[in-house]
Amino acid sequence: MDSSRDMISIVIPVYNEVDNIADLHREVLDVCEQNNYEYEIIIVDDGSTDGTRQVAENLKPATYIRLRRNFGQTSAMDCGIKQSSGKYIVTLDGDGQNDPADIPRLIKHLEDNDLDLVSGWRKNRKDPILKRISSWLAGLARRLIINDSLHDSGCTLKVYKTECFEGISLFGEMHRFIPGVLRIKGFNVGELEVNHRPRQSGKTKYSWQRGIKGFLDMIGVWFWHKYAVRPLHLLGGIGASLFLLGSLTSAVGIYFYIMNIELFRFFLPVLSSFLLTSGMQIFLFGLIADMLAKNYFQSTPDTPYSIAESKLNYPQTDN
Repeated sequence: MDSSRDMISIVIPVYNEVDNIADLHREVLDVCEQNNYEYEIIIVDDGSTDGTRQVAENLKPATYIRLRRNFGQTSAMDCGIKQSSGKYIVTLDGDGQNDPADIPRLIKHLEDNDLDLVSGWRKNRKDPILKRISSWLAGLARRLIINDSLHDSGCTLKVYKTECFEGISLFGEMHRFIPGVLRIKGFNVGELEVNHRPRQSGKTKYSWQRGIKGFLDMIGVWFWHKYAVRPLHLLGGIGASLFLLGSLTSAVGIYFYIMNIELFRFFLPVLSSFLLTSGMQIFLFGLIADMLAKNYFQSTPDTPYSIAESKLNYPQTDN
């Protein structure tokens, strides 16, 4: 990495990490200085109430940003990323469990393999057993739903090329699903084993409520980035299938009525009405979603595609 041309932006979202943030800042600073990086450190205080502000706002060199209240890790990360100006963006947790010494290895792996994102893989996690089990279950669901091809997408320690976030805003618990979103958009995603350290101070911010919110956000991410430009393909297909099934049950019901067959005589009309009505409603929802999606992409910088490279190859002409 040529430090004269490239700068790395290190984004650290923190919430109630008064005993950890100063040590983490010193470690990050040491890594950057030892590797002769041109760098910026961005600390986003997500509404801490334990004195983190008094410590973090005096750390130098660093950009300190304080949110008015606790909006969540994803919002804090989005804020820091949008304030960054480096060619590479490095994200890591503020609790000190991510090891800043892994940053040079991640950057080298990204450059050597022409990747757009390298995610850390906490193969030997230093977390309580219940947290490891919940993370394993979340990872299983993530692989089944959005298939990001990673062992540990939940690891905050990642290195991104800046263009990964062009037109992307983070919301909910989406920070866990960034690799899946980028993979859907065509970016090259990789991972590398990293060191994971025990928490030295403070309490984990993860809970079962956060897990449920994350699962719902996962469904939203899957739908949006799979069908954002073609919701009619999904909803219209489901609606048309239900309508067709309702038409078939209606035909069977009419046949039973003509033949005076009592079996299912009253059940089939109810079922047919439900299927026909549901099919038409879902199909109409698909049409509405399709119009909203088109309006969204026309009125925002987000696009359903991403450009990897653009070249102008015109022959020179002599005047």
